[in-house]
Amino acid sequence: MANKSLEIRFLFPLVLFLVVKLLCVDGKGFNNNGHKIRKGRWEGKLKMNFYHNSCPGAEDIVRQIVWKKVEANRSLAPKLLRVHYHDCFVRGCDASLLLDSVAGKAVSEKEARPNLSLSGFEIIDEIKYILEKRCPNTVSCADILTLAARDAVSYEFERPLWNVFTGRVDGRVSLATEAARDLPSAGANFTTLQKLFAESDLDVVDLVALSGAHTIGIAHCGVFGRRLLNFTGKGDTDPSLNPSYASFLKSECSDKSLRLNPSAVVGMDPTGPLAFDSGYFVSLLKNKGLFTSDAALLTDPSAAHIASVFQNSGAFLAQFGRSMIKMSSIKVLTLGDQGGEIRKNCRLVN
Repeated sequence: MANKSLEIRFLFPLVLFLVVKLLCVDGKGFNNNGHKIRKGRWEGKLKMNFYHNSCPGAEDIVRQIVWKKVEANRSLAPKLLRVHYHDCFVRGCDASLLLDSVAGKAVSEKEARPNLSLSGFEIIDEIKYILEKRCPNTVSCADILTLAARDAVSYEFERPLWNVFTGRVDGRVSLATEAARDLPSAGANFTTLQKLFAESDLDVVDLVALSGAHTIGIAHCGVFGRRLLNFTGKGDTDPSLNPSYASFLKSECSDKSLRLNPSAVVGMDPTGPLAFDSGYFVSLLKNKGLFTSDAALLTDPSAAHIASVFQNSGAFLAQFGRSMIKMSSIKVLTLGDQGGEIRKNCRLVN
């Protein structure tokens, strides 16, 4: 039995590879819709151990601080991961989300409605402060955020789950209007999600894998309340939602008067909000995806099939790492690119 389990464990990456190849690539650079697949815009711009000579030990410092913080408060892992997601989908991974608004200028991304519930910025500030003392004007806020997100998720495994390629510089522009326009919504359908991801060179496999980040963290009831109480505007519940799960959510989200309490929270993965595993996909295939955007994955045959493969934790974790490398390289700025700099303070342009 042990040998059989070991055999299955090593077989799943091969199965995943075949599924991904079948669904997305025909071997000549085309996807199943006949569209040419573009190479990542980051290709060749970033590298492993970028700070090996300019700031030795920089990545170790990030990991040590993040692991210490997550050990004390496990909820920081999904928070830092979410900040990284929200940064990369607007202007690319340039730390523009970290900028504060400045009086008399345009409102920054941080104050856009989808970003108001984000937290964990103080962790990035602390890391930046220490690295600036050690290696002034060297390590970008964008790289710190990318490393911190990886290390926050990796803490429970006591090893890095994926490689982080570094060498980013920080953007100087941050606009709330762009965040409102470009961030995937919890209420989005599959067509919208696929379009937003494709605009960042992310395919359907990446879409499904990165949605798996919902296996950790919590959500406010107000974000998905319409699915529970007023799905079509007639006081009804989304019929695609598992009835028992819908009842559970109503009990958790309602106050004593049985009206929705928008500030109440629930775990995004009903199997548990702290363990980074395939529980999200196990729940999703039982119609227990919390958001409309989760349930949307089941409306597309290819995405639904990929989700079924990701019920195996090994397959999910392997692909999640690959998709994170792609996502964290969206439209990156590097030394020499216009509009980039190494910020001294992650909240302010130099």
